[in-house]
Amino acid sequence: MRNADIGLIGLAVMGQNLALNMNDHGFTVAVFNRTVSKVDDFLAKEAKGTRIVGAHTVEELVAALKPPRRIMLMVQSGKPVDEFIELLVPHLAPGDVIIDGGNSNYNDTIRRTASVEAKGLLYIGTGVSGGEEGARTGPSIMPGGSPAAWPHVKPIFQAIAAKVKRPDGGEEPCCDWVGENGAGHYVKMVHNGIEYGDMQLICEAYDLMRTGFGMKAGEMHKVFAKWNQGKLDSYLIEITRDILGFKDTDGKPLVDKILDTAEQKGTGKWTGISALDMGIPLTMIAEAVFGRALSALKEERVAASRVLAGPKSALAGDKAKFVADLEAAVYASKIISYTQGYMLMRAAAKEYKWNLNYGGIALMWRGGCIIRSVFLGKIKDAFDKNAALTNLLLDPYFNEQMAKTQGAWRRTVAKAVQRGIPVPAMSSALAFYDGYRRDALPANLLQAQRDYFGAHTYQRVDRPRGQYFHTNWTGRGGDVTSTVWKKG
Repeated sequence: MRNADIGLIGLAVMGQNLALNMNDHGFTVAVFNRTVSKVDDFLAKEAKGTRIVGAHTVEELVAALKPPRRIMLMVQSGKPVDEFIELLVPHLAPGDVIIDGGNSNYNDTIRRTASVEAKGLLYIGTGVSGGEEGARTGPSIMPGGSPAAWPHVKPIFQAIAAKVKRPDGGEEPCCDWVGENGAGHYVKMVHNGIEYGDMQLICEAYDLMRTGFGMKAGEMHKVFAKWNQGKLDSYLIEITRDILGFKDTDGKPLVDKILDTAEQKGTGKWTGISALDMGIPLTMIAEAVFGRALSALKEERVAASRVLAGPKSALAGDKAKFVADLEAAVYASKIISYTQGYMLMRAAAKEYKWNLNYGGIALMWRGGCIIRSVFLGKIKDAFDKNAALTNLLLDPYFNEQMAKTQGAWRRTVAKAVQRGIPVPAMSSALAFYDGYRRDALPANLLQAQRDYFGAHTYQRVDRPRGQYFHTNWTGRGGDVTSTVWKKG
């Protein structure tokens, strides 16, 4: 009987919670899982008493759907997505929609959109952020792919997405169309890169308080609780507050017992790789990825700690003033992280001919997702005032914030360096800011070096841009020059 509004494949926790969320909003969902016993278990337990219907084969799932059929894949990225697309295609008709809701690489989504559209079908690659809780109660959803597919999924996606308040008192869903082919998954990738940056900044602040001033978890819990009432109000600050206040069964802080080796699934790395390909200086997010890689070298770090010299890490002075400076430093660095993320999205939009709505992206991130924060409202305001804004730092609000916070930011980074406490994200963010605000950098010498050893040519300040010159620096070279790659 064809009465289900949407099909969902993959009943891990995200798939189950999305199905339950759709059911709560009045949609009939048909579900399937490769391990078929999970379908029956889900219907007997979590989905008991709902309108959710189970299917034991792909054919049965397709047969349960009303046209145009919409099928959402919540399976592991990579090969499993391609395998399910191959299984589904023979059973679908022109105009049916396949949706990939996992963390797929945007390049795969570009390829899959073209392949599926060539068969007369429609394809969506959508980022879904918010974790298990978000999937159940309202995630941030970032769909891209075949534009013709959007009207078919819009009512469902916007109904189940998180909502944020509008100035008029109404609500706005944290979901809107992002753009063609891989745009949705690209924006989700950048979201995850910014997430890496935010988490690293918070960890650096924690380390400065813990290592520099010897602050205990309970005291830092109060600091983060206070920060969460101000400009840093966000989900990640909120959960850090909760983590620092959580006690193990023996009454001691659980965080102190967790091994200091961070893992990652790859989306932060993809963001860094894309930035390198685009020639965008995504320095802070890249340092956050490298920070996780360094943390994984636990045994080497333990051995090195016994032989490598460094200054005493204890900080002196007014602790309350330092914590106030630290709050400002985290906020300033956070601005740089988002600035770099938006620079990358703008470059990708130009490269792939996407028409991204930058203010709309900030709105989609306002609720449901991991990086949700009050701060994102300021980004939305910036693009509402100037849709053609080329860089967040040039917006009056963010420009003013950099002027207000940089004294505290510089003091914080300087103290960390003097005491040998690593702050790679915070310090790289400051270095980017200082580089971006300079009208002249030492790259003139660098370009001369490149021309000296590789005949890579250079441009001159006293000649029009686009004219390239080569100098025979040693008197032994020739006139043959290398080609120019402008992103390098």
